[in-house]
Amino acid sequence: MSDATVRDAPAAELVSACRTSVGDRLRSVTYFTPEAHSQVYLRDDLERDADLDSFVAAEQSGFSSRTAYSDSELGDYDFTIRAFDRGYVTRVIEGDEGVFVTTDPMTMARFRDVAAAVSDVLG
Repeated sequence: MSDATVRDAPAAELVSACRTSVGDRLRSVTYFTPEAHSQVYLRDDLERDADLDSFVAAEQSGFSSRTAYSDSELGDYDFTIRAFDRGYVTRVIEGDEGVFVTTDPMTMARFRDVAAAVSDVLG
């Protein structure tokens, strides 16, 4: 199901936080909950017919999988990065809200920046 409502954090604030963190490398921003989702940004040069539902289903699994790491000696879960040939997906979950951001290739430090920016908006 789609059309999740972006709670107190308006879509524009999420997009602005992500654009500030990664600039023109930003491809898309999708807000999601366990039941729904809403793509709040898609760069103009990208096709709008991607199978967003499949991506969302994969990222929604993070609601249950992050508890697997709750008592880890590694510390608290921060975010997830998925690497692809032509870009990355960074997922951030705070409570019952999540955002995944797709980007062109970039340095590892930028992932922490975008994850922190999304967490600030959701938190």
